[in-house]
Amino acid sequence: MMRAANAVRFEQVSRLYPNGPDFAAALDAVTLEIAPGSFTAIMGPSGSGKSSLLNVAAGLDSPTHGRVVVGDVELAGMSVDDLTRFRRTQVGFVFQAYNLLGHLTVAENIRLPLVLAGRQADPEWQRWLIEAVGLAGLEDRLPSALSGGQAQRVAIARALIARPTVVFADEPTGALDAHTGDQVLEILRSTASQLGQTLVMVTHDARAAAAAERVLFLRDGRLHGQIIDPSVAGISARMLELGARA
Repeated sequence: MMRAANAVRFEQVSRLYPNGPDFAAALDAVTLEIAPGSFTAIMGPSGSGKSSLLNVAAGLDSPTHGRVVVGDVELAGMSVDDLTRFRRTQVGFVFQAYNLLGHLTVAENIRLPLVLAGRQADPEWQRWLIEAVGLAGLEDRLPSALSGGQAQRVAIARALIARPTVVFADEPTGALDAHTGDQVLEILRSTASQLGQTLVMVTHDARAAAAAERVLFLRDGRLHGQIIDPSVAGISARMLELGARA
């Protein structure tokens, strides 16, 4: 099977929301391409459209105008059921709040996307993934017995278990201290790289964004340039130009 030319593609994507008698544009004619196997960070001031971009790209929200293609699948026109099935198999999520189910063990939380999709976990694959994110020996623990960094590692393994086309991470280190955040980010980056996964991360943290291969900047729902092979200093300077602190 040929690999899609892009993991994610936006073509003139806008997302409008009612704002009194008018509409406000969370996204305004955004066109972008994200290559398979790449690591892209999305940054911008508060209210710039970062979360809207992530939600539309992940199929959690629908664009008002434009086309969104993930892999070789166009999301427009998909039924709710088809879109749900697509997300379960082709899209992984890592959130700041972890979103683990408290009554399930570490191993059960990791397998959850496969269970929901009616698929069986490959024991060898699950074992490799658990070891890769540093959770070996913790498989039977409940989330209440985990540290924040361990809980986020569970969320990373859960996002990767179905071998999705793309993994979306929304402020994955935002609830962690700097040292733990760096560890979790390195695990997310290195594991996705080993698996050839595409990683798209929204963050306000210049240190986190500097781990990416490319940083895209948003302001007022529009793209405002990018940095390839970013540095913390370069990201911080660009964010100051956009009127935000990094």
